[in-house]
Amino acid sequence: MTPRERFISALELKPIPGRVPHFELVFFLTMEAFGKVHPSHRSYRQWDQMTDEERQYHREDIADIHINTALRYEHSAIFLHPNPSSEDEAMRLIDIVRDKTDNEFFLMMHGDATYGIPSGTNMTEWVARLVEKPDEVKDEAARRVDNALARGERFAQHGGIDGWALCSDYCFNTGPFLRPEWFAEFVTPYLKRLIAGYRNLDQYVIKHTDGNIMPILDQLVDANPHALHSLDPQGDVDIAEVKRLYGDKVCLIGNVNCGMLTTGTDEECIESARYAIQSGMPGGGYVFSTSNCIFTGMRLERYELILDVWRKEGNYSFSQN
Repeated sequence: MTPRERFISALELKPIPGRVPHFELVFFLTMEAFGKVHPSHRSYRQWDQMTDEERQYHREDIADIHINTALRYEHSAIFLHPNPSSEDEAMRLIDIVRDKTDNEFFLMMHGDATYGIPSGTNMTEWVARLVEKPDEVKDEAARRVDNALARGERFAQHGGIDGWALCSDYCFNTGPFLRPEWFAEFVTPYLKRLIAGYRNLDQYVIKHTDGNIMPILDQLVDANPHALHSLDPQGDVDIAEVKRLYGDKVCLIGNVNCGMLTTGTDEECIESARYAIQSGMPGGGYVFSTSNCIFTGMRLERYELILDVWRKEGNYSFSQN
């Protein structure tokens, strides 16, 4: 099986032999690993002044960084960061990566359209708008979903993309930014329609959100994504409990404590990785991952430390239970 096929099997809750699939939503340590700035940290303000040859050089370099990251760290999926971020450039990047890898990896991009946590500068005004103009807020939510699905259809027609990571964050460490009954009114119906629309296009959906999702976990699962990411232990999300409740309905991705990788001991990092593996693996439907991403400032050796745990302990027998 290719890494892509293994990743899809996990999303579909199918048993697979061998090592548990692995990916990271973002791997920002490209300077430490390859001596190159991450694609999303680059500025292309002079893009329009470049020759076609110069632009193609940058496209190829961005594709190579994504591919080399997946190859070195055994990722089954690649979250693409087109830069510039126009649809045309995103489609070109998809084509380049597919051509270079012969369809080896699952390819995804950001595709959320639902309301996430407002910024601190306008949070009060945004919440007041929910109370004062709820119909206006819902109309906007519907338009956002319409636009996202129209974009998804264009990418489906182009081909090459396997799915979407929905990256609107809903929760703080203490709980959702909207109480569950408000979340059910202003977010869940639109999340369900967005996911159903992507599924109708034969595209997979991974719903990402940090923080404590437990008060809205039932709503997230009911929206019917293929997977939930990141199962944040810093938000008191226990992957074993989520597995017990919904492991037969949704693939689980994440739960290795990102904060621990920065501030904890080696032993604590190893234990966090081991707990995620042991709790997520039984019965399939699990992808090994941190609880957010490999972010700037994390020590690369800490990431490599948890990968050693995964390589040694994250392996199914052929007769997977």
